[in-house]
Amino acid sequence: MSDKGLYFIAIVPEAPLYEELMWQKRFVADHFQSKAALNSPPHITLHMPFKWRSDREGPLLEKLTEFHFSGSSFEIQLKNFDFFEPRVVFIDVIENPVLRSLFTELSKHIRKELKLVNADYKSRGFQPHVTIAFRDLKKPKFFEAKDYFDRQVFEARFFVDGFWILKHDGRKWNPFRFFHINNSS
Repeated sequence: MSDKGLYFIAIVPEAPLYEELMWQKRFVADHFQSKAALNSPPHITLHMPFKWRSDREGPLLEKLTEFHFSGSSFEIQLKNFDFFEPRVVFIDVIENPVLRSLFTELSKHIRKELKLVNADYKSRGFQPHVTIAFRDLKKPKFFEAKDYFDRQVFEARFFVDGFWILKHDGRKWNPFRFFHINNSS
């Protein structure tokens, strides 16, 4: 049997916002000793990590290429910081009905075409965010980080015209293939 690769699907902002979000992750690593978030690009998860046979990667990519979103390109607004106690610090995504539609339609497509279910993280449902610290953030450091980030302001906007499938290389997540959502492209 073929070995399995590890993948997930996400929106990854482009430069210069990408670099600004990486700076936030490095800041958390340097000041609060949480480095795990540095193992993936800044992103908004659309489908949680899943295993897939490496020798079946072609059909996986083909089925994602076949996805047709009923909407079109859209803007996402990031605003300030929030938390999932006791380990996660993230930048919040302002509620966006087009993003929610993309998530719903893509999840249905993946469930139907690839037989993959998008697990809800601890039954929270879809709560879009950009994680800057998580599993290796120790509880005492979490509360220090929470105190710090509660007093910070962050605002950014970016345009979304597609999503990425990311692939794990054994150490970190890497953008693997981009898929346009705009039906005209």
